[in-house]
Amino acid sequence: MEYNKEKLSDESPAKVDEYGVREGGIHDVEAVPANTLSRSLKGRHMQMIAIGGSIGAGLFVGSGNALSNGGPGSVVIGYSFVGLLLLFTVQALGELAVLYPVNGAFFNYAVRFIDPAWGFAMGWDYAIGWLTVLPFEISAAGLTIDFWRTDINIGVWIAVFLTILAAVQIFGVRGYGEVEFVLSLLKIMGVLGFIIFGIVVDCGGVKSDPRGYIGGQYWRDPGAFQNGFQGFCSTFVTAAFAFGGTELVGLAAAEAADPRKTLPRATKQVFWRITFFYVISLLIVGLIVPSNNEDLLGASNSNTKSSPFVLAITLANVNGLPSVFNAIITISVISVANSCTFASTRTMQALAMNGMGPNFLKYIDKRGRPLWCVLIQIAFGLLAFVNEATTGATVFDWLLSLSGLSYFFVWGSICLSHIRFRHAWKAQGHTLAELPYQAQFGIWGSYAGFTLNWLALIATFYVSLYPVGGPNLNPTYFFQEYLAGPLVIGLYLFWKCWTRFRGPLWVPIKDVDVLTGMRALELDDEPLKKTSYRTWMVGLFRGLF
Repeated sequence: MEYNKEKLSDESPAKVDEYGVREGGIHDVEAVPANTLSRSLKGRHMQMIAIGGSIGAGLFVGSGNALSNGGPGSVVIGYSFVGLLLLFTVQALGELAVLYPVNGAFFNYAVRFIDPAWGFAMGWDYAIGWLTVLPFEISAAGLTIDFWRTDINIGVWIAVFLTILAAVQIFGVRGYGEVEFVLSLLKIMGVLGFIIFGIVVDCGGVKSDPRGYIGGQYWRDPGAFQNGFQGFCSTFVTAAFAFGGTELVGLAAAEAADPRKTLPRATKQVFWRITFFYVISLLIVGLIVPSNNEDLLGASNSNTKSSPFVLAITLANVNGLPSVFNAIITISVISVANSCTFASTRTMQALAMNGMGPNFLKYIDKRGRPLWCVLIQIAFGLLAFVNEATTGATVFDWLLSLSGLSYFFVWGSICLSHIRFRHAWKAQGHTLAELPYQAQFGIWGSYAGFTLNWLALIATFYVSLYPVGGPNLNPTYFFQEYLAGPLVIGLYLFWKCWTRFRGPLWVPIKDVDVLTGMRALELDDEPLKKTSYRTWMVGLFRGLF
């Protein structure tokens, strides 16, 4: 198939199309400022980003709240549900990102394949979500130090961690990649160590633990499920917050040295890694920590003293080890804060490039850093000092209400973008053989992922109206849990009004542009080879690491 080479490298002046979106810039990889984002992320960076942007306080601390409300059975099923959802989502994202490795990734895909207004809503919802998560993560990092030192004001540690985060930005995307690589390795070792430790504890192999052999005792008493269907539904937002960042591997495609080779490998392995490090570790936690433990009642995404992982070690009476794992939590929180800066800055810069944000956000310096976007993200980090106020917890509750639920909208949009891309690709005479990488579950996987996302949104809507322990139909509680929903709708309507409702409600399949901005494929490009392993042990090792 001969592609229109002129379209692939169109550098004509930007115009506004019938949808109120810039032409020649919205999808074109080449239509960028004089300075461009640096393509310096290697394969090892890409693979670790998929984990480093995920494993943090949401898993190590927030899971305690889910365990208390839903019980160990609900936690395992809920996190497995979201993991399955992400399997379909990341595969769809991988196919699109290999073909269109553009800055802004899934936001751009929503603009192109669904509707510009919906893409605008997804882009700013995603950016706002990460902007508001940063002060929370920095505050959480400061609170982890309270495990050792309660005599030092948390504001000191907030300043220290914020300074470290700002220093990392000096080195651009390469600094981000190297930091994530190192921190992710430490997190992996920590989780693997905990899984081994948990198995030994459950089998009664720790002499200092008076409980002896535990087995499945806590699944029988107090039980695998707590608070019925409400308890089960309550795990979804917690799981979404914990898994948030898995999609960063697609966002990083625009700064990858060779996305065609590194992205498929990262997307194929991410689900198995997440399943292993999330589901297996939480299964172990549910076996050795009773869901009715009073310490879990204080579990929040920043209170590490109520972390079910730390609590599991404490219950086993192993001296010194709780401090070691608290250090792992501190490292994890810093890692997520680092990912916050990458995700929000790249999304804001892409929005500005597409005429959907202030012009000054377009600026990229000679080292490939979107400086104004970085400064805005660091400024949001200063909100961590709100923790000094007596109403700090309430402020953070409202800030976090903009993040957890928003992931379901983003993941669902990725799946829908892939569905419409496949329909447009076929309608315009192209075949699947022309794609450099195909999602392993094809278009049906995206249909399944889209459906699962909506089921999760419905379940969360229900539990927001009727939360565990009440109060029922409470407006304050509802909006603290579901504020991302009205925000997305408001952003969508804003862009529709801004563009005076030009164009149809969604981009017709026949009008979808599947060529502009596509990675130029040469006829002599070698097809991606399927990795073959000589033994199943080597395959298992490479699949996990």
